[in-house]
Amino acid sequence: MVADLNVDANKDHVAVVQYSNTAETNFNLGHYLTEDDVLDAVQGLRHKGGYPHNIGAALQYVRDHVFTSESGSRLLEGVPQILILLSGGRSGDDIRTPVRILKESGVIPIAIGTTDADTLEIQTLSHEPNYALSITDYKELPAATQDVFSLLRKASHHLEHTAPTKGFGKVYCFYLLTKTLFYSEKNDIVFLIDGSYDSRNGFEEIRGFIEKIVESLNVGENRDQVAVVQYSRDATVNFYLNSYSSKSDVLSSIRTMRHKLGRPLKIGNALAFVRDNVFPASVGGRREESVPQYLYVFSGGRSTDDVRSQAQSLKENGIKAFTIGTRNADTLEMQTISFTPAHNFYVTNFNNLQSIHPSLEATLRGTQETTEFPTVIGKK
Repeated sequence: MVADLNVDANKDHVAVVQYSNTAETNFNLGHYLTEDDVLDAVQGLRHKGGYPHNIGAALQYVRDHVFTSESGSRLLEGVPQILILLSGGRSGDDIRTPVRILKESGVIPIAIGTTDADTLEIQTLSHEPNYALSITDYKELPAATQDVFSLLRKASHHLEHTAPTKGFGKVYCFYLLTKTLFYSEKNDIVFLIDGSYDSRNGFEEIRGFIEKIVESLNVGENRDQVAVVQYSRDATVNFYLNSYSSKSDVLSSIRTMRHKLGRPLKIGNALAFVRDNVFPASVGGRREESVPQYLYVFSGGRSTDDVRSQAQSLKENGIKAFTIGTRNADTLEMQTISFTPAHNFYVTNFNNLQSIHPSLEATLRGTQETTEFPTVIGKK
């Protein structure tokens, strides 16, 4: 396949990773920039070995260590990121969350499995079921090369036509976000935290996650403003949008927050509370000045009241909601609250919050930015 790519510093780049119980990089995207060098590296590969066959861990590895700017990824230039995964058997770990996060980050996976691989699993691993290929054994791989190239071109074509709202449009935006979170010079950002017993084991992680986001903001009286609210049966304001005018004061308040506790979990009531008591101008809201308003909702469980009407009211008031839920939260409920279903994020528990940081921030900027993607797959 490499011999049929157009490998060059400004064209196709290639990386190779092997996995078994763990994954390791043979060479990354920025290591070799000529076809001869890549071919020499491929021909010099040695079999990793190992057991069991953990595809889920491998997907997380490539997302964290291969599709990154540090490893040569060109997300910032809008270059399509495509993963070709070969599997000779069923995964020994869960693939669902890693593959979903990988896809949300904009990577297009193409999966190739032998007869020992699980067909449904290979289709789940792929961008779409028709991006999955099955072969009897690896001796058939040369005959499948043209099918793989066809999928590569299809993936690149797909990205060109969906970039304004999907895939890399979101990923590209994330990296710019670390310098300045939004296009607007002013933003009203409210964090609505599950303060019930459902989140008691993840409260420190939620607080750390919020700190990381605040550190990326440009907090100031005429710039970004932040508020934090906790909820369970009722909602309690930790501080309002106009309570602090410096980033250090906001961070200090977040670091000294205590968990509210309580039950049951009433998300609908909490949404109405922030709409009526936290976003208004009387406590610092700047909707009348056309300042963008964002709401981050963290939930560790299912709401005991109805969220639909309150979620709709937020949207009608121009408030864009992002939802972050654990396995105990109701996915449909979270998607109903979020600005669009794509603005909902899932973690197995709040200890895994850092894993969604790229996807979350990518989606945030993805609502405001578009980009075009070059097609560089294959020689002319």
